[in-house]
Order: sequence, then C-alpha cells, then structure tokens
Amino acid sequence: MRNLFLSESCKDTQLHAVNPQSWLQVERGKVCNKFSSHASSSYESLIKVPEPPILPFFKPVDYVQVLAEIHEELESCSADERSDLYLLQFQVFRGLGEHKLLRRSLRSAYHKSASLHEKLIFGAWLKYEKHGDELISDLLASCGKCTREFGPVDVGAHFPVIASTPCSTSEMMVGTGVCSPTTVFFRIGQEKISCDRQKIAALSPPFHAMLYGCFTEALQEDIDLSENGITPSAMREVSRFSETDSLEDLGPELLLEILMFANKFCCESLKDACDRKLASLVGSTHDAILLMHYALDENAPVLAVSCLQEFLQELPGCLSDEEVIKIFSNADRKQRSIMVGNAEFSLYCLLTEVAINTDPLSNITVFLVQKLVECATSNRQKQLAFHQLGCVRLMRKEYDEAECLFAEAFSVGHVYSIAGLARVKRIKGGDKLHSYKKLTSVISSYKPLGWMYQERSLYCDGDKKWEDLDKATELDPTLNYPYMYRAALLMRRQDVQAAIAEINRVLGFKLALECLELRFCFYLALEDYRAALCDVQAILTLAPDYRMFEGRVAASHLRTLVREHVEAWTTADCWFQLYDRWSSVDDIGSLSVIYQMLESDPQKGVLYFRQSLLLLRLNCPEAAMRSLQLARQHAESEHERLVYEGWILYDTGHCDEGLRKAEESISLRRSFEAFFLKAYALADSSLDPSCSSTVVSLLEDALKCPSDNLRKGQALNNLGSVYVDCGKLDLAADCYISALKIRHTRAHQGLARVHFLKNDKTAAYEEMTKLIEKAKNKASAYEKRSEYCDRELTKADLEMVTRLDPLRVYPYRFRAAVLMDSRKEREAIAELSRAIAFKADLHLLHLRAAFHEHIGDVSGALRDCRAALSVDPNHQEMLELHSRVNSQEPHSRVNSQEP
Repeated sequence: MRNLFLSESCKDTQLHAVNPQSWLQVERGKVCNKFSSHASSSYESLIKVPEPPILPFFKPVDYVQVLAEIHEELESCSADERSDLYLLQFQVFRGLGEHKLLRRSLRSAYHKSASLHEKLIFGAWLKYEKHGDELISDLLASCGKCTREFGPVDVGAHFPVIASTPCSTSEMMVGTGVCSPTTVFFRIGQEKISCDRQKIAALSPPFHAMLYGCFTEALQEDIDLSENGITPSAMREVSRFSETDSLEDLGPELLLEILMFANKFCCESLKDACDRKLASLVGSTHDAILLMHYALDENAPVLAVSCLQEFLQELPGCLSDEEVIKIFSNADRKQRSIMVGNAEFSLYCLLTEVAINTDPLSNITVFLVQKLVECATSNRQKQLAFHQLGCVRLMRKEYDEAECLFAEAFSVGHVYSIAGLARVKRIKGGDKLHSYKKLTSVISSYKPLGWMYQERSLYCDGDKKWEDLDKATELDPTLNYPYMYRAALLMRRQDVQAAIAEINRVLGFKLALECLELRFCFYLALEDYRAALCDVQAILTLAPDYRMFEGRVAASHLRTLVREHVEAWTTADCWFQLYDRWSSVDDIGSLSVIYQMLESDPQKGVLYFRQSLLLLRLNCPEAAMRSLQLARQHAESEHERLVYEGWILYDTGHCDEGLRKAEESISLRRSFEAFFLKAYALADSSLDPSCSSTVVSLLEDALKCPSDNLRKGQALNNLGSVYVDCGKLDLAADCYISALKIRHTRAHQGLARVHFLKNDKTAAYEEMTKLIEKAKNKASAYEKRSEYCDRELTKADLEMVTRLDPLRVYPYRFRAAVLMDSRKEREAIAELSRAIAFKADLHLLHLRAAFHEHIGDVSGALRDCRAALSVDPNHQEMLELHSRVNSQEPHSRVNSQEP
C-alpha cells in the first residue's frame, strides 16, 4: 500500500508532465565524488525523502494486550460474536504487517461465521486477498480437487421457509354467524379472478379479516381489487399459490408485482416464495442493482443477500459502478439490516479496504468510510473507523475534517492517531513545538514505540532529530524512514560510503521498494550506472508498474535511460554474472541479472522459475508466485509446464497435488526439475522415515539429467541434507564438497554441520567463516556459526545477526535464555520484549510467558499465552502452558475493558 500513502506533494506533481529524458540529461554528468558546488542543487533533487505516511490501520499501543483480550473473549463469547473478534484480530495483524496471520484470522472469521451474511463477507474478503489465484483453483480442479470454497452459495437454503398457517373453520365463523360462500371473485378492471375464499383467507390476517370478519366483503362473492396495484395475471398467480403453496417459474416483473401485493396484505408465505424466486434470478451485477432496490424497499432479505453476494463476488470491479456505490452509501440503518443483518461493520470494513487500495482519494472511498464510522459501535470499531476516515481526509487535503477525525480517534483510545493530528496541525500552520510537545506527552504517558520517536523527529532538527530517529530504529528496526533520512543526510554531508552503508542496513533484511529507489538515486548521483541499473531492475522485478520520484516517472522509463550509460552484456556475460552473484549469495544482484536476461534469452520459462526461487528467498511470496506463473506461461514443453504447475501447487500448500504434477512430468520426460520437484515434495509430505531412500534415489536421478550447475549445486546440497538426516555423514560431506566445487556457496553450511556432528567444532566454525567471507547476505551464516563456538563468540555472532537482520528471533531468545541462567530475570524478559514490540512471534511470546510463570507473574504469563494462541491457536506446547498457567489463577482475567 506504499504508493497509496505518499507525501502530500505527490498527488500535485502527478498532475504535471515530466520528461524523464530531459530530466536525466540535466542530472547526468553533473555530480562527481568531490561534489562541486555547481552539482549540489542537482544532487539535492535526487535524494528527497518523503515523510513517513500515516497508515490507515488499527495500531494499538500494546498489541499483545489486545490480542490477549481477543483470545480471552473468544473463549467465552457467543457464536454470533466470534466473527467480529476475528475481524479485530485481523486488524491488529494488518497494523503489524503480518500478512500470513491476518489471512488466517480472516479464514477463522469465515469458518466461525454465525450467519450467511458473515459467511459471504469473509468469503469475498478471502477471495479478494487471494486475487490472482484463479490459476491455482484451475490446477487443483485438474487434479480432481474441489476448490470452490469461497464461490457462490445457495442463498435460499440458509433461510427458513415461511409456511402458511391456515385458519380453522371455527375461526372463520365470525361477525355474521354464517359461513360465507366458498368461492370469491376478485374483480380487477374488466376481469374477474375466481379464488377459494378459505385458502385466500389463510394467506394473511388482513385477508382473513376481510373475508370472514365484520366487513361487507365477508358476505360478497364479488370484491373489487382494482385500486390495489395488482394485475389480473398476478392475481391469478396469487390464487394458484393459495391452492398449491408454490409459485410457477415467473418473470421478474410479475414476481415483483406479487411481492409488493404480498407486502401490502401481509401474506408472509407468499412474500417468502416471491423473495426466493427473485433471489434465484440474480445472475449479474446489473440484475443485482435492479433487484436490490426492490429488496430493500419491500424488505426481501433472501433477495437482498443474493444481490449482495453478486456484488461481493465482483470485488473490486463492482466499486467502479456508480449504482452499486449508491446502494452501499445511501442505505439507512434499516436497509442495511435487510441487506447484511448484523454484519454491517464487517461489510463496510471490507468495502473500505478495497476502496482505499483502489483509490484512497475518491469520493467513493469517502462515502464508504463514512458508512464505516456510522456502523461502528464499540470503542475498538470507532478507533479504526475514525482513524481511517481521518487518513482519507488528510490525503484529500481536507485538513479541518481530518483534524476532527484524528482527535475523535485519539479520544476513544487510538493513540497512533496523534501522529495524524500532529501532522495536520503543522500543515495548517501550527507551531512545530506544539506538535513536538504532543508527541513527547504520548511518549511519556505510554509504553514508547518506534513510531512515536519517528513522528516526533519530524518536529525537531539537528542532533535532536538524529537522536529520535536512532531511538525509533532501536525500538522498531522495521521502520524505513529513519534509515532513509540518515542515509540522505549523510549523502548531503558527502559521506558516500556511510550513506550507502546506512541504506544497505535495511535492504539487508527487508526488500523495501522505497529504499531500493533511494539507493538507485545515490548510485545515479555518483554516476555508478551499473549499480543504479541493478537496483532499478530489482524494483521492476518486484513491481513492474512501479513509479519513482513520488510517482512522477515510470521505473521502466528510468531503466531505459540508465541503460544508455552501461555497456551491454552478451548472453554469455549474463550467465557468468549470474553464477558470480548466485555463488556470492547476492540475491538482489541475481534478480537484476535475470531481469536483464529475460529481454533476450529464449529460455524465459527457466529464467522466470529461477527468479521465483530468488524472490522466495528474499521473502517476497507474491512476486515469487507471479514469476512462477510467468514461468508456466512461457514453458517450452508440456513436461516443463507440468513442473512449474507442480511448484505453484507446492508453494500454495498443496503438496500432494504438486507431487502428482511431478509424476506426470516424469512420465512424459525424465528431467532434472521434475525429479527435483518430486524429491522436494515427497520429503515434505511424508512422515515415514523410510521415504529418505526414495528421496535420495530421486535426487540422484535428477543429477543424472542435464542441468546447469546452479541447480545441480542445489540438488547436491539437498542430497547432503538427506544423508545427514540418515546419519550417513561421509556421503553427506561428499555431496557438499561436490556442490562447493561448482560454487554452490551455501554448501559450506551443510559441511559445517557434518564437521560438528563428527565432533569437530573447530572445523565447523572455520567452514561457516568461509561462508561469511564469501556471502553478501551474511545474517543466517553468522547465526549458524554461533552454534559452533564458545559463549563469548556466540554472543558476538548473534549481536552481529541482530545488526544485520533484526527480524531473526533466535538471537533474542538465546540472549534471554543466557540472562535467565544468570538469574537476571527482568533483563531476560526485557530482551524478549525488545523484539516482541515489532514482531508478533510465537516463540518469543512462548518464552516470555514461561519466564513470567517462572518469576510468579501469572497475569503476565496468561497474557502472553493468550496472545501467542492468537498467533497460532493450535500450538500444542503453548496450549499446555496456557492450561497450566490458567489453572494457577482460576479467577484472574485479562482486563477486557476497551481503552
């Protein structure tokens, strides 16, 4: 969502045409390493760092506490409250950036839905989150597996049928004391419709009163219905329904006429039958638009839900239809109840998320978020709704409205909204000192978090600003802005190496597009066009439509311009460069080379496949899946296509189906990739230790097939791992050594493990040192080496790991365990809390819960247990610890009051 929340200047600049060619001509050649004064103004224009965006997410100060409260409430709430709690859990994980966890929360909301409305909403949300997965559904279908989990449902089957309740004969003997004639004629214009008086009377109390009550119609055989808005043909269908209790297959116009008549005369069973018949006719968005108006006006819940389902199945496309938006934005509370029951907040949460992702500045987005505010009832819901609308108003430069909304969100407990409030105050001409004091007050009043210091840094200068940004990085190393600001400032101070080192800090563990863009600017300013080309090609691999310089210039255009200054590589050069970067564990460099190769190399399927492997290694699963699908699209043969389909299925959790695709491919042609896939999938899917021999055989078959050394090195490495698991250490060592001979650098790690298992810890340490010396990305190597040395060296290696990749949790856990061994319980808990503040990790929470239990802090242990079970509700050890801690304090409850 980064592009949706750029700095305030972004949207203005997009309105003006930019000529990248002339722009680059102005910039190129003007900046040298000595930074002439003539170059400085041009140089400054390259290294602007936009202010960090105010994100439209629910971001509680203590997310662990909120997750614990949610889990506690889930343990005791009624069935119809569960989905709302899972939705809140989803919002917490959204604010934390935990994409896998938020999807699991959506799935829980879907499966725990107490109503059809919730089922449709969360099913549509999951489908939206998984957009682009149609291919996976098709592949699963080709394997004979049903995949229509979130497809259309039979709406009518979820509503109880309303049956007619005929009156007894004694009930009909009213008023006159005489039984009325058994046949009655209803005159409409010039036509008469013959009806069974008793059966018509049974349709509703009004008809019963008319035909058997104290009215003159009770004694009449001929009753005029001409002024009641029904045609003769419709009345004949009403008569037929009274006798058969069912409607024929009628057109929508006739059904609507009968529906309105049924409403007028309170004929509930007739109305229900019309409602269901009309619901079955909804086959398109156009149908749904036309019929939804009648559904809301005539209180037809089955039809309304059927229309809603049609809209939700067409997300995000349906939000571009003005008529659909009118329905969602004009519906009052009663109409919303007809359309979506008690799930209106969930519905508008979904619609606002889609709208914000599509165009946060549109009027449509405003209408929908306003409805979200209107639907919010609890404090938590109000925190999210007011904050989201504040963000939208801020982006639209509607500052007065934004200020009021952020203030409202803050007043009901959403502390993060103070960032928006301070930003608006300054934009409106307020004193920076006022905003600085506001943030200082928040820092002193709550548990300090990284974003608080990041925000306060915007309202001070010099050393104070630098100190706040350092503190922000210390508390939350995942924030991009502090690295970018420091790097840009260092470049302005002409400290080039320090600037690049600073931006490399974050790129070493997080492939953030805006950070790659800034480094591209550095290289461009330094006239290092080869390095600049590498970064822009990596950007385009991750986001082909990415626009740089606050959205003014397409990255693809900049790449074209930069390439003019770089000597072209031949195909042989590209392969040499790819081997070099692959062996030095330079994943970004490898990505760039593959991007370049895709322009001219005919083997595009193979290249896209390699690209997907690198993207997975860089923790970019969505981009990896896109590359894998492109590999399938460009496969040169049926057996190659089957392999890529197998990997697509395997990577999306369908291991057995992936295995089947590998076998199909092998049946057509024995190939390295097919055997490799089969070995990989079999090793992952089988719990039988005896399958190791089969995996070995498959990898050996793979190595006998033609392939390049990049993939053979991987196969040898995997084969070595299997041998280690089987205790065949000499065979494993042979595999790793063979892999190293063809420059598969990661094999040093496997060989180190062999040395360690042979009780040669020194050799293992030295082997990992070789990997550290060769690899560009070293965090995992330092972490592994820490296992092969004494405590002091281990501590040093793990400190290095945290510097290189603060998201790796093992170092925090190790340091905390050492502190506990030294009886420094508070310091141990603080070490874990340092990482938990920015990463919702099960293992960190589990260990901290155990530490709290150890020191007798039962409430702290219970809170961490419950939060951990929000992260993974099925973790057995966590469940056992939770049960044990809960039994120690049976009356303790996590404070579930809303802030």
